[in-house]
Amino acid sequence: MSNEENAGTGRQLEVGILLFNGLTALDFVGPHMILAAAGMKVHLVSATSEPIVSDNGMVITPNSTFDNCPTRLDILLVPGGFVDGVMRDSATLAFLADRGANASYVTSVCNGSLALAAAGLLDGYRSATHWATRDHLAQLGVQVSTERVCIDRNRMSGGGVTAGIDFGLTIVAHILGDDVARFCQLAAEYNPKPPFDAGSPEKAGPETKAIFDEFIAPFDASLRQAVSHVLEQRTTVSSRPT
Repeated sequence: MSNEENAGTGRQLEVGILLFNGLTALDFVGPHMILAAAGMKVHLVSATSEPIVSDNGMVITPNSTFDNCPTRLDILLVPGGFVDGVMRDSATLAFLADRGANASYVTSVCNGSLALAAAGLLDGYRSATHWATRDHLAQLGVQVSTERVCIDRNRMSGGGVTAGIDFGLTIVAHILGDDVARFCQLAAEYNPKPPFDAGSPEKAGPETKAIFDEFIAPFDASLRQAVSHVLEQRTTVSSRPT
């Protein structure tokens, strides 16, 4: 399939995926494979061209920076991971706000939605996020969805980590049609049959969830501080005289 046939517009669709230290690689690798298989041009964007290190040590090299990323993106995507630093970084939030204002679709996977919310891009929208960060997203004034993939006008979001593949297929189907999405699913041999039915707190059971809660506690505390920082910034801005 050519890019022109896929897009139906005579041009290649442009995707910008934000990279940052501490991201969860699968949050963007899954969608990246689907979007690239659909013929889209994917920009892996970071503040600089320096390699990014994921939350589990994977090293990823950006192919675009804030300065040379296209100003008009068809899809802006923010993956999740240790997003607390992103939520405090004014340069990254300014980049997201700028590209998000012009993107056809503003999207996220996992708790990347918190970064979109911090940039003011989810005001008045519904969004999904990882189940463990739903309360944080609600604190930022976002209507939280428990769907695996949530669509609210031109905002699309996937739940935690593996939902990124479902998100990728959903947005490809939305933009390019079901046939293209089916092609991408076949190419990826996405035919899941997980060995355990433990993909949600309810299914995993209290013992497994307790282990996870202990594991995530330090990050959860840092996220709470990041959310407080965002809310304080909003209060400061709103209290300034006009």
